[in-house]
Amino acid sequence: MKKNAKDAIVKAAISLFNTNGYAGTSIRDIASLAKVNTAAIAYHFHNKPGLLEYCFTHFFEQYMSKIEEAYASIDRGAKECLKRIAADLLHFQSENNHLTSFIYREMSMDSQVVREIMSTYSLKEKYYFQQIFERGFEWNEFRPHSIPYLIIQLKSLLMMPYMNTHYMREVLYIFPNEPFFEQKYLKDIHFWIDKTLCSDIPIKKGAVIK
Repeated sequence: MKKNAKDAIVKAAISLFNTNGYAGTSIRDIASLAKVNTAAIAYHFHNKPGLLEYCFTHFFEQYMSKIEEAYASIDRGAKECLKRIAADLLHFQSENNHLTSFIYREMSMDSQVVREIMSTYSLKEKYYFQQIFERGFEWNEFRPHSIPYLIIQLKSLLMMPYMNTHYMREVLYIFPNEPFFEQKYLKDIHFWIDKTLCSDIPIKKGAVIK
């Protein structure tokens, strides 16, 4: 069996899933691009759904580790913790832009694997974001806002460039995988944190909008 066949299969699958979609990609297509036989895919992943599940898990395990590592510094301040999470997630997504684009598109579908991801990783992500926002309210770092709507705004900022990369490239001439984009866009996300969440006006401690 080809050395590093598993990595080659995953790389080929991500490329084809991102270009042709999951439904438009066959096991033979993946095997051909990875330069392995179909038996190697069956050995490592059983079948195409197994390969898809691996891609999801591969993405979200790394994604969540970025959040958990940054959250460990929450005692230094909610704002700084959130800024670090934004920076780490943006960098991770830029480095893995093909995988990120495919995963986010697939997450819009109603499927068993997506429901499983939602019930595990997405709920865990919500927990950490909620803890950060609540700490920010408690420590008077953030103005009171509705937490679900803050999560929507933050997630939208982080996800949008990778949801439709063709639009980004062909219409806006912006390339989410380039360091310049990452640096410029991170400044914009930090601006949102500073101006939407934070305020120079004193706020009564404990004021939270549910």
